[in-house]
Amino acid sequence: MRAALVGVDFGQGDFDASIEELMLLARSAGAEPVTTVTGKRSSPDAAYFVGSGKADEIGHAVVDHQLEIVIFNHALSPAQQRNLEKRLNVRVLDRTSLILDIFAQRAQSHEGKLQVELAQLQHLSTRLIRGWTHLERQKGGIGLRGPGETQLETDRRLIGERVKALRARLAKLRKQHETQRRARNRNQTFSVSLVGYTNAGKSTLFNTMTKAGVYVADQLFATLDTTSRRIYMGEEAGNVVISDTVGFVRELPHQLVAAFRATLEETIHADLLLHVVDASSPVRMEQIEQVNEVLREIGADHIPQILVWNKIDAAALEPGIERDEHDKISRVFLSARTGVGLDLLRGAITEAAQHQRAVNALPKDDTPADAISTFIHVGTH
Repeated sequence: MRAALVGVDFGQGDFDASIEELMLLARSAGAEPVTTVTGKRSSPDAAYFVGSGKADEIGHAVVDHQLEIVIFNHALSPAQQRNLEKRLNVRVLDRTSLILDIFAQRAQSHEGKLQVELAQLQHLSTRLIRGWTHLERQKGGIGLRGPGETQLETDRRLIGERVKALRARLAKLRKQHETQRRARNRNQTFSVSLVGYTNAGKSTLFNTMTKAGVYVADQLFATLDTTSRRIYMGEEAGNVVISDTVGFVRELPHQLVAAFRATLEETIHADLLLHVVDASSPVRMEQIEQVNEVLREIGADHIPQILVWNKIDAAALEPGIERDEHDKISRVFLSARTGVGLDLLRGAITEAAQHQRAVNALPKDDTPADAISTFIHVGTH
């Protein structure tokens, strides 16, 4: 599907990196970016987001390049999306819809699919630009509409009912996860979650450590469903459960964070977060901050964290570890692809597991208040 990408520079953040990411997102969704239209503004235009002159420029690009879709690098209001589609005579997607579409394509597990559908319905219920008759067909159609109900009201009610049903099913799955986690806690199994910006190499690292064979690709959001594996780390650490999670991205839609809460619960309840960073990315510091922002949003910012600087082979860095002022490991430099530095990461996990075990062994009243807090170090320097 031939696409035009549209980005407006409001003077915040790295605009070029943001457009580059939009291109990756578009390709991940199956679109073929043919042209990019950019502009500068101090604030969005109420009617078209880009202003009427720029809308004409996009319109000419659509005709000249025979484009089928226009993708904006921003969240559009329902009115802006509607106005643009009328003016350009092609489908218009905003950044949120694009990410939702990729998630819909990638979700594999039953739970993942439920979460994506919930996020899509919540996003689309505010728009209702096109007909929702497919929902009506699912429910039997004739005789469904209440007296005096318009099509729009029917559509809204059907979406509301579906959202309620999805939430109930996800709540049930959440309880099942909680039961599994309680069993793990009883066995005192040390749990580690891999977090990081999308395409940082989490799944490659997960596969290298666990030999799990999780799908890996050089594209955004290759992994959506949380996969956990138990591995034996030797007598010093014993069994450790490692979980691979969905990648984060700048301006991750709030509906997605909310919908994927059940998946991200693994992260919230982990004993240690391995924050995987693409060491070769020029915007890695910004990506680290984006991930930490999502961790704050889901309530996982209190969990001990080690920064794993991955892809050192591409960044011309040496394997190694760095410690903080408390002598705790704060950063590990490795390459998940070549396996260089992996032994250092195993050592870091073992050290963290031993520390946790020592804290757990202390009588509850004697546990020093700072015993755990001194282990927490979110290094972004």
